[in-house]
Amino acid sequence: MLVANSYLGVLDAPMSYQMTPTTESGARLAAAAERLIPALRERAGQADRDGVVCAENFRDLIDSGVASAFVPEELGGFGLESIHDWTLAIATLGRGDGSTAIAINMHLAVCRGLALAYRSTTPGSPGADALAAQLSMIAAGDMLICATATERGTDNLHPLTEATRTDQGWRIDGTKLFVTMSPVATHLAMNLRMQDDDGDHIATTMLPIDTPGVLAQDDWDALGMRASGSQSMRFEDVRLPASAVRKLGPWGRWSIPVLMNRTLANLPLVGAFLGIAELACETAIDGVNRQRRLGQPVNEKSGIQHTVGEMEIELAKCRSILQQAATGLDQFLEHHREQPPSTEAAHEIMKDYQAAKWVVNRGAIEIVSKAMDLFGGAGFMNSNLLARLYRDVRAGPFMQPYSPTEAREYVGKVALGLLPEH
Repeated sequence: MLVANSYLGVLDAPMSYQMTPTTESGARLAAAAERLIPALRERAGQADRDGVVCAENFRDLIDSGVASAFVPEELGGFGLESIHDWTLAIATLGRGDGSTAIAINMHLAVCRGLALAYRSTTPGSPGADALAAQLSMIAAGDMLICATATERGTDNLHPLTEATRTDQGWRIDGTKLFVTMSPVATHLAMNLRMQDDDGDHIATTMLPIDTPGVLAQDDWDALGMRASGSQSMRFEDVRLPASAVRKLGPWGRWSIPVLMNRTLANLPLVGAFLGIAELACETAIDGVNRQRRLGQPVNEKSGIQHTVGEMEIELAKCRSILQQAATGLDQFLEHHREQPPSTEAAHEIMKDYQAAKWVVNRGAIEIVSKAMDLFGGAGFMNSNLLARLYRDVRAGPFMQPYSPTEAREYVGKVALGLLPEH
């Protein structure tokens, strides 16, 4: 149910260009995420220094209902459907801790797919019962899902981790990188390469993370997002039943399911970097409002005022394009509720996501950099919040698809009607 912006009360200080919930379930989710910010901020520094996942954060995400946002209400969740409100929730969590925000986004992306599949099944059928059981486990906090599509030396369209047919089902072999949240997850979802008599396919699977042959590498030691638990995972002769692997599209080529999957899973992720930028701006403004130099308030200096003005303008731009992209995606999904989109339409919506990703990633980096300029040398110290935000915000651009070195080519091709095949 779409509603007017009547939920401004969930935000600390509503202002122009501020994203606000558009649905009742989204308002509940945004309020739950907002309440978690103080605890996330309190724990973030130590988790960053230790380079480990803060398990308490994920217990809070479960207990608050955030982790079961997409679970239908009759199964114990919020019943969320809006991509806009999902994006807002991730941005809200990003104002608390970026590592936690990007991690739970992976879980929510898989949960949304499960909820969508559940709503499309016949009530009382074996498929509906199986999906209801999984969704109920998520609502109860017994299922936390990490997800990955990243491998060394390739891209999302060309996964090399392979599913090989066996007499009993499938054998999985390969290595995945950036398996965010895996140290605390119960299940893992990923894309695969699968070949059969019909050809070479991109496929997907979800399996318990304690399945024999799933080997955590404990190798996460990054510049930023240090508490995201984005270690590598190796798969050696992992055995799965025949029903565990599902085709998505042709290997090495864009298809409508893969285009939609990548757009839906990754647009809300951009919200985490908006949240980081909002926290940096808030921190810098609070700092200069309290600081005095040679007995004079720092905020009276024109250079300070100009810099803060530039940050506010950049925030307005980032919020606006992300809100428009997310709202547009909700409208797109509603329009195509009964009939899948064309390839051209799926590329257009991916193009819009890429434009928003480009603007927000670059804008967020600029905002955090200016916040450090305002703070001066104190912001350069690792004990300062801005130092962590500066490292965390740099994770945004390289997240696939696409990197900054590839995004403009893709956007240009789609705008010219030269739809990329791979």
